[in-house]
Amino acid sequence: MDYINAILLGIIEGITEFLPISSTGHLLIAEQWLGARSDTFNVVIQAGAILAVTFIYWQRILSLVLGINDPKNRDYLLKLIAAFLITAVLGLVVTKLGFKLPTSVTPIAWALIIGGIWMIVAEQIAARRPESTKVTWLVAIIVGLAQIVAGIFPGTSRSGATIFAAMLFGTGNRAAATEFAFLVGIPTMYAASGYELLKTLKAAKLENAPPENWTLLGIAFVVSMVVAFVSVKWLLGYIRSNRFTAFAIYRIVLGVALFGMLGLGWVA
Repeated sequence: MDYINAILLGIIEGITEFLPISSTGHLLIAEQWLGARSDTFNVVIQAGAILAVTFIYWQRILSLVLGINDPKNRDYLLKLIAAFLITAVLGLVVTKLGFKLPTSVTPIAWALIIGGIWMIVAEQIAARRPESTKVTWLVAIIVGLAQIVAGIFPGTSRSGATIFAAMLFGTGNRAAATEFAFLVGIPTMYAASGYELLKTLKAAKLENAPPENWTLLGIAFVVSMVVAFVSVKWLLGYIRSNRFTAFAIYRIVLGVALFGMLGLGWVA
């Protein structure tokens, strides 16, 4: 059952990490029934999803780095760096202050519902504005701040927060907004995962925690990576001709279902 559970959690992480539906909320529900996993396990499956997106965008990343002498590429790269630095610096401040909502059912259910309603409203507003693929400095700053909001409020969805931040503040094209949000997310999530892994391993060493089952970790990592690759590829094709409304409705339904399961005692 441990191997089956590892595969299931890898699948859930792979599907939900970059879709705007909150991986935290889905993993919380899964762990209620499949059993809680170590912090190391959670970091590893997240790393698998990040690696998948890195593979998807490797040509874009390479072209930005190698084409840095091109003013257009340099401008885009500088905006990515700025958004990342805003998240990194403010993230460290928030971490030091210990300001974060608990990862429990009630706040996540509220975040899912409120986030779903906000997505519907935000997309309606964005649709009335001229479509643009340009990423402005304002968009870069807002996207950096949006990642902090998503980190503080579990269930918000980092991808959802950043995509809609970009769409509302200037990058009206869904594909362009999603690309910038995902490219910013790559270094941000690598840095966050590395930080959490080092902190977890240090704590485990001090507390003489039992060793991890690296076979399970490896299986979950590979499953998460493969599923995330397929999910993101599908999403990038889907949003070219479809709005995010279906994801918003799904979030609202899931949030209401979580409150129902909480009332029935199915989750705690």
